[in-house]
Amino acid sequence: MKKYDNISWDEYFMGMAVLSALRSKDPNTKVGAVIVSPDNKVISIGYNGMPRLVDEEQLSWNKGEGLDSKYLYVCHAEFNAILNVQVGGTLKGATLYVTLFPCNECAKAVIQTGIKEIVYLDDKYATQINFQASRKMLELAGVKLRHFDGQSLDIKVKKNDN
Repeated sequence: MKKYDNISWDEYFMGMAVLSALRSKDPNTKVGAVIVSPDNKVISIGYNGMPRLVDEEQLSWNKGEGLDSKYLYVCHAEFNAILNVQVGGTLKGATLYVTLFPCNECAKAVIQTGIKEIVYLDDKYATQINFQASRKMLELAGVKLRHFDGQSLDIKVKKNDN
């Protein structure tokens, strides 16, 4: 009988975040997020996309200028995962697994909901001011930040330019 090795919790949940990211229609940056309770139960999942009930065919996925910029419309994966929590659910003490380090706006939501740890796969915007602000706020709030290298899963995440 062949023995099978189990994957770690980190591998399992980050794998779910990567799979969730594939649901995104963003042509440049696909991001997925999974929120997990302290006892390793999935609380919620999200990916970056347009708001519900909005005809996304009427909005731009471009990086353009003015009203032609996706940045005005897209809900980030971690924000969607927070919003997808069932009524009465709590995020206090939870861990967020996310394929891209959160921006400053998502960091605020993470802090306000009581998430205590972020495990992230990529931090490609680390030099941008809003991501520096994110890291500063998260550290000041005592949110643990941990990079997941993805090599243990042989994750092949396409590194897109945004």
